[in-house]
Amino acid sequence: MLMEKEDPNQTVVDSFFLEGLMYTAEHPSLFFLLFLLIYGITITGNLLILITVGSDPHLCSPMYHFLGHLSFLDAWLSTVTVPKVMDGLLTLDGKVISFEGYALQLYGFHFLASTECFLYTVMAYDRYLAICRPLYYPAAMNRRMCAGLAGITWSLGAVHSAIHTSLTFHLPYCGPRHIAYFFCDIPPVLKLACADTTINELVMLANIGIVAAGYLILIVVSYSFIVTAVVRIRTAEGRQRAFSTCTSHLTVVLLYYMPPVSIYLQPRSGAAGAGASAVFYTIVTPVLNPFIYTLRNREVKRALRRFLGQGSPESPAGNPPP
Repeated sequence: MLMEKEDPNQTVVDSFFLEGLMYTAEHPSLFFLLFLLIYGITITGNLLILITVGSDPHLCSPMYHFLGHLSFLDAWLSTVTVPKVMDGLLTLDGKVISFEGYALQLYGFHFLASTECFLYTVMAYDRYLAICRPLYYPAAMNRRMCAGLAGITWSLGAVHSAIHTSLTFHLPYCGPRHIAYFFCDIPPVLKLACADTTINELVMLANIGIVAAGYLILIVVSYSFIVTAVVRIRTAEGRQRAFSTCTSHLTVVLLYYMPPVSIYLQPRSGAAGAGASAVFYTIVTPVLNPFIYTLRNREVKRALRRFLGQGSPESPAGNPPP
């Protein structure tokens, strides 16, 4: 039931109604089973990668350290968004979310998503050092540096999300309550604010659109140096191993970055159609990441076989690509 709090001057919205993804209302049971399957695969796949990376002594390089963080983020990012979407497919009450619940989901989503955004940049820097400056790499990417870079990404994500959540819910919301979206995000709810949202849109443009685009540019520049270095590798096997690691990372970066940059560079694009783009980085990328990294990485596949008891402990895992 949608509620309101009475105020002497205006009626303040107490809850919101998430309309969900387009076309899912026609076959809710089918889409519920689809999202349940996707969510199950996402959690299982990322949890398996996380446990394997954390327990296998062969996967001790910085690349796998960051991969563990990525799997943890993907599992929680999916948990923050997908169960609420599934709840909304079952009943109309499942589409209702309280004001506080919206703020909590928005903070959790932006905390995890922005941390993942920063982590992709760190992973690109790691690959740049490993391939372009291999002699300097062991000293530069020691255990302390890896922990520090991971801590910085989590801290930046927390600050980023706190800024946007506080700015968004400092505004008054007096109706309407219906949001043409499938999860709690900034652009669709700003359309319902009964106050000037110019400051929010400018901050969102600078802190999400431009910053995310800037990090994407840094990743592209890093990979331009990486490609140049890889083509100079004399052996075909060496080139193939280096490319396999880098293309995995670059694939998930493109899947993850492009949709949010296009959404947040247009703050008023919180319509139902924008949800199609958001599906990529909230649902599709988290479920694909385990497959992309395992199918293209021999070391991870060997470690998974050892973890599942399908390979001998003595089988050599080999060293990660330089």
